[in-house]
Amino acid sequence: MTTPSGTPIDVLLVEDDPGDELMTREAFEDNKIGNTLHVVRDGEEALDFLYKRGAHTDAPQPDLILLDLNLPKYDGRQVLERIKSDPGLSHIPVVVLTTSAAEEDILRSYKLHANAYVTKPVDLDQFIAAVRQIDDFFVQVVRLPRQNG
Repeated sequence: MTTPSGTPIDVLLVEDDPGDELMTREAFEDNKIGNTLHVVRDGEEALDFLYKRGAHTDAPQPDLILLDLNLPKYDGRQVLERIKSDPGLSHIPVVVLTTSAAEEDILRSYKLHANAYVTKPVDLDQFIAAVRQIDDFFVQVVRLPRQNG
């Protein structure tokens, strides 16, 4: 899948659970999603990727971020707050993709300007379907801002 203009996008997955990372990778592969999936495993590494620090000096600016809330170092809420308060990053859509269905997490994520909140399904097929729907919506339906525009 690519954008309506035919260009694939860069997706940053911020996920510390190897099983959830694997399921997300499978969702991308199973659905022949042509987008590039970049994976970081904690909040600090997510910020390094976004600010092109350390091992991520050549990282592209992602077009979409899939963000888990429960992360080591900096949690997803802190990462979300940092992204949405930075004028250079705030335009990037952030989908919170987490196991938490707690109302306070949902409310806080939206107050921090998350673009969507998705509770991870436990079932593999449902998880893959959820990731595909996120991709379909943010790649096929929604117009994303151009990085250089």
